[in-house]
Parts: sequence; C-alpha cells; structure tokens
Amino acid sequence: MNPFSSPLSPIKLCLVVLLLAVLLGRSSAAEETSDILLGMTTALTGPTSELGTAMRDGVVAGLERINRAGGINGRQLKLFVLDDGYEPYRAAANMRTLLEEKQVLAIIGNVGTPTAIASVPIAIEQKTLFFAPFTGAGLLRRHPPERYVINFRASYEQEIEAMVEALIDQGGLAPTDIAFFTQRDGYGDAGYVSGYRALKRRGLKNDRQILHVRYERNTLAVENALADILYYRHPPKAIIMVGAYAPCAKFIQLAKESGLKALFLNVSFVGSRPLQRKLGPYADNVIITQVVPPLTGSHPPVVDEFIADLEKIRSKTDPNDVSLEGYMAARILGKALQKAPSPLTREAVIDSLESLGSFTLGPGIPLKLSRQRHQASDGVWPTRLTAQDVLPFSWTEIGPLLNEVTAP
Repeated sequence: MNPFSSPLSPIKLCLVVLLLAVLLGRSSAAEETSDILLGMTTALTGPTSELGTAMRDGVVAGLERINRAGGINGRQLKLFVLDDGYEPYRAAANMRTLLEEKQVLAIIGNVGTPTAIASVPIAIEQKTLFFAPFTGAGLLRRHPPERYVINFRASYEQEIEAMVEALIDQGGLAPTDIAFFTQRDGYGDAGYVSGYRALKRRGLKNDRQILHVRYERNTLAVENALADILYYRHPPKAIIMVGAYAPCAKFIQLAKESGLKALFLNVSFVGSRPLQRKLGPYADNVIITQVVPPLTGSHPPVVDEFIADLEKIRSKTDPNDVSLEGYMAARILGKALQKAPSPLTREAVIDSLESLGSFTLGPGIPLKLSRQRHQASDGVWPTRLTAQDVLPFSWTEIGPLLNEVTAP
C-alpha cells in the first residue's frame, strides 16, 4: 500500500497544520531578529580606490551610528561590500552575487557612472533599491523617476550649471573661453552633455565652437588631451574637468608646468581630498564643486557627527567629502528603514523612502523625497584647493581668481 496515497486522519491533519504553523512562525521570527544585510559594489582597488574606500567607510560609519542606537527594531544593519575596480563588467557580476546569492535588502553607495550603467538594469530586474550611488549622471534621474533608483546627491548637470553660470555671468567669460577635459565613457559624456547644454543656454551656437578632449578610463594617458589644448587656436581660460582624481591631477600638473594659464574646475566625483593630495604644490586655485558641505569653515552639525562617527569605526582614511556623502546616505536610508512597516521587504523600503517628504539630518541641509522626486538634495558647494587644504569658496570670488590665473 502506498503510504502517500492514503488520506490523513483528522488528528494527523491537525498535527501537520500545527507543525507547519510552528515552523513558519519560527522562520518569520528569525527574519525579524536577524541582521539586515545591505550590499555595495565599489572600487576598492585600482586608480579610483580612494573613492570606493571612502564611500564604504562613510556608509559603515552611518550604519554603525544607527546600530549603536538600537538598530532597526533591534536588528543590526550590516554592509556586504564587493570590489569592482571601477570596471562595469565586474560591477554587473557583483550585483548578481549581492542580489541573488546574498539576498541583500538594498544596494547603497555604488561608485561611478560606467558601473551604474551596468548595475541599474540588474537592480530593476531584481526589483531592488539602488540607493545613493556616487554619481550625478542623468541616466539615474529619469522623469518620471525609475522606482528602484533613488539618489541622495545633486546631479552633474546642477554642478556644471553652477560652474558655467559663475564663469560667464560673474567671471565675464564667453562660452568659447571654456573647454572640457573628460573621461571617455558614460561618466565623461554625462558631464560634457550637461556643460554643452549650459553653454548653449548662454549663446553657444554649436559644439564645434568649444574644445572637448578626453582620456581612457582607468588610465593616466592624458598627454594627447593636453597637447590638443595647448595647440588649440583659441586657448581656453577655464577647463571643466569630468574625470577621476589621478588623471585629473596629472593633467593639471602637466598643464601648469607647460605654462597654460587657465582655471581648472572639477565635478564632485574627483574627490576633493584625493585630488588635493595628488596635486601637492600644484593644487593652488583648483576649484571643486561638492554635493555635501565642506568640512572646514562653518558647517552644519551633521558634519561634526560624521567626523566623530568615522573615528569610532577606526577608518584608515581621513574624513573627506566622499565619506561624508556615504555617511549622509546611510543616515537617510536608516531613517526610512525605521519608518518602514514589518515585515521589512525590498518594496517596503522604497515606499518608506518615498514617504519621507521634506526632512533634514539636522539644521542646514534641506532634503526631500517623494514618489515624484527621487533625489534628496540639490545642494552644490564650491571649494578651492590649496597645497595644504580644501577651503570653502564663493562664486563671487570667481572674477578676481580668473584674472589672477590668466594674467600674462
């Protein structure tokens, strides 16, 4: 007689139902008391490793602050990090590991535009939050927003718009006085397109009127780009740079040694501290737009909290704008997780972020998220490098600075 073909008695059926209920209850309870696992794929090796390491440490510092306060309903937040070396194919493989094998609740703080281009489709396919990547590229800022992509920082378009407005409206330059040095990939292209649009709004007729030079990602091969600028028929008075810190530093140093009299302006991805350290004595009067407040000078209380919390995790990197960005992103995600209903699911996290509305991480930094708005901050802070420090800068100073660096 087949034991599986005979019907269960009422008593046996009740016992089976009771056993299943106990097992399911234990599983649910285990989920509600286990760690909450988040994922990150970033550059921990290669020429942008300082950025990846800083972003990781900032996120960890923010998560540990939440954990010290009791976590999320008693559950601790953990970050699982994989190295992609700033290469898209490695980032895509890491995303599969994080989402399918590790089953992370959300992705946070990935570094770079080319890696985001490879990662975002996987996050969307897996219906998992891709939160606060370290990039201002427009592809992550759709209208209406992509449900599974939510940003913390201002866009490259906002950063470059601020630069162009200052150079032309306050510095007195013509659109044709501005050139572009960019990385040859989606990151550099995003920056150049943003700059071209800003110049076109101010009278530029076509892109043949301005010089655009490029270098290959993950290389220091900037010599040809510099040569194109040095021999251009109309030497630029300002160069907007959309690259990584090592090649940008090499380009600026060689340009200054060659006698090029131009102001160098960098978007936030370059990392203020990494670029300043690479440039050393060549750092003077290089401009960087940041998407978080400067650590020096007057700043909001969250900056002091960040510095203290970074020290608590014994980070080997000094506090900088990149790690501060990761820290603020983690604090925002923590705020949403604390509001999210139980059980905590991938979809619930997104709903909770969208429900935050207008909020702050303390005075001085207004933030807003909603179903229609998937970028929390519009803040852009200009800074100026010296050989010793990264200093706050006002766009009202751009005219005198241009006169100084371009003087014969």
